[in-house]
Amino acid sequence: MTVRHLLDIDDLTATEITDVLDIASDYKAELKDGTRHTDLEQHTLGMLFQKPSTRTRVSFETGMTQLGGHAVFLGEDDIQLGRGEPLKDTSRALSRYVDFLMARVFKHANVEELARYADVPVINGLTDDAHPCQTLSDLLTIKEVCGSFDDVTAAWVGDGNNVAQSFALGCALTGIDLTLATPDGYQVDEDVIDRTEKIGSAPVQTTDPQSAVQDADVVYTDVWTSMGHEDERDVRMRDFSGFQVDEDLLSLTEDAFVMHCLPANRGEEITETVIESDQAVVWQQAENRLHAQKGLLLWLNSQ
Repeated sequence: MTVRHLLDIDDLTATEITDVLDIASDYKAELKDGTRHTDLEQHTLGMLFQKPSTRTRVSFETGMTQLGGHAVFLGEDDIQLGRGEPLKDTSRALSRYVDFLMARVFKHANVEELARYADVPVINGLTDDAHPCQTLSDLLTIKEVCGSFDDVTAAWVGDGNNVAQSFALGCALTGIDLTLATPDGYQVDEDVIDRTEKIGSAPVQTTDPQSAVQDADVVYTDVWTSMGHEDERDVRMRDFSGFQVDEDLLSLTEDAFVMHCLPANRGEEITETVIESDQAVVWQQAENRLHAQKGLLLWLNSQ
């Protein structure tokens, strides 16, 4: 039997994304009604962390608990990702203990290696190239605030990083019109653009944030300096001048919703006033990590 993995968002079809989000929406509504589930009772999620995270760990661990299961945290020192035992051996051994593996690592090749040898679903909790779980949360949020994906226009303002790349693919799969506004040299990978063309339509690319947001229903940004690029901070602060999501930029829109995957550097990529405004849906977006991942876990378990 072929095991399904989620290494990037386009490992799912448009129909499968809809299925996952429908499950997530049901779980969210039922949780607020006080309904408790045992859908993953006696199931265990192994969580491999090379990169630290607040939202990824807590949302996955809480999600497994709410579904009647259990999560095991394994930090870099616990498993020595690839430094001692080969990843393929780690993957094969853990597959005998757990029902799912989630990995948050630097190199995308590492999650590919884990998936190649795993007998259980492997979920990418973030790599330098992709963040599909964040995209599922983003899409769930957009569906909630816009009603559907029909006629939705989104603008990404900032670095063409891993979150931007997965978001671009997610927009292509769901028919969201996307414009990517990035400084020269910080665009998303050409491979990602090629993939968007194959599954839907490629985003518009520009270096002008003002033009990008003018027709946007959603304006999305992320930090300018991601983990692993701290030594580039001074250069990036200069290169991203003019790309801040502030009141002036939002004045060019008609009450666009503002998204951020968090954590945010207030005063850099986004202002304090904007992230605390009624236009910001970042806390709804953060909450939806929990519900989207529960939907994903149940969907993967049913394959």
